[in-house]
Amino acid sequence: MEIIKTDIPEVMHIHPKVFGDDRGFFMETYSTERYKAAGINMDFVQDNHSRSAHGVLRGLHYQLKYPQGKLVRVVSGVVFDVAVDIRVGSPTFGKAVWSILSAGMKNQFWVPPGFAHGFCVVSESADFEYKCTDYYHPEDEGAVLWNDPELSIPWPLDKPLLSAKDSAARALADIPKSELPVYQG
Repeated sequence: MEIIKTDIPEVMHIHPKVFGDDRGFFMETYSTERYKAAGINMDFVQDNHSRSAHGVLRGLHYQLKYPQGKLVRVVSGVVFDVAVDIRVGSPTFGKAVWSILSAGMKNQFWVPPGFAHGFCVVSESADFEYKCTDYYHPEDEGAVLWNDPELSIPWPLDKPLLSAKDSAARALADIPKSELPVYQG
């Protein structure tokens, strides 16, 4: 497994070992010992799978009282995946990092608890899977505006397909600090 740190040290690109031949391939998508050794020392309690069409953008979502760390990967298609540090008091507050995730690359992206997360589909469709460190609580979810100019995210789409909730999200500067996660240092 290869771990590549991003400009935000807690967020990581992960490239699992893939063993392939003319019959297909095998890869380990998660092993507690290996991921703990890489710095992801979390208990995962929920796995999710979504399918989205080309041009769909989901995010930038976060949870306040029940923050979810997410180990994400794509099993079909290609997505542009983003993590934004929205932890009040963090030295990287307001900084965004991103990754291209694809079924062909078989790569993963670690988004720690306290970060806003989102992705957009750049292939015809994409199946997106993620392991979560806490259960989903819809009443606890917040959203940061996907195209907040202060975040400088180079989304590959100008006019994505958004949910009503994501269309109504606020810029990070317009969200009261009391409605954002706090950096634990």
